[in-house]
This record gives sequence, structure tokens and C-alpha cells, in this order.
Amino acid sequence: MKYLWDTNTAIYYLQQQFSLSAEKFIDDLLKEESPIISAITEIELLCWKTATEKDLEVLNDFINDSLVIELEQQVKLKTAEIRKTYRIKLPDAIIAATALVYELTLVSRNTEDFKNISDLKIINPWEQ
Repeated sequence: MKYLWDTNTAIYYLQQQFSLSAEKFIDDLLKEESPIISAITEIELLCWKTATEKDLEVLNDFINDSLVIELEQQVKLKTAEIRKTYRIKLPDAIIAATALVYELTLVSRNTEDFKNISDLKIINPWEQ
């Protein structure tokens, strides 16, 4: 099974803010594969306003070590479908669409934002 990291998951990982159980879950994921993120997650991470030089180095290393899924036509069409069907913010719709198009399980603490999207597989590391 492959996993798409939501922006909040990447932030918690980079800032080492996971609970012990969530950290173990993420460590187990990383034994199987490099992180997979949406282009919108990459953009959101790059918007980190209070990042120090060291933070930016860690951030860029994370992005370079990740598989970034770009906004391809299928993802755009699925995003539009999700936005028409559900009341969800555009960045979350892009992330959900990316997970659906590529048949990935979304790893997010914000399960509430995605709970109504049919066929979306989602897992919360804090509940593992």
C-alpha cells in the first residue's frame, strides 16, 4: 500500500512533533517507501514564513527526498469534481484528488476535512 502525506503530516514530521505511536507508524512507512506528497503540499511547505536557514535546509531535503505528484490533468479534473460535490477548500481538494487518482491512502491528522469524500482511504497516524 502506498501513502500520500498531507501537509500537516509533513510538518509534524519535520518539526518532530509526533506522539510516540504516530512516530512509530511514520517510521514504519519510511522503511517501505519515501514520502509521497502532492504539489500543493510542496507549495504549502515552501510558504513556511518563520523558517530559519536550518529549517529551510531540512525542508528542501525533505522535498528532494519525496516523490512529488504534480498537478496533472486527471488530478485537476478530479479536484473540480470534488469541489463541486463537497464543501472543501481547494488545497484539500487537490490533495484528496491526488490520493484518489493515484490510489493512495492519505495520511493526515485532519480526517474531519476529508471524511465525506467517498472512496478516499485515509489514516490518522495519531490513531495507530
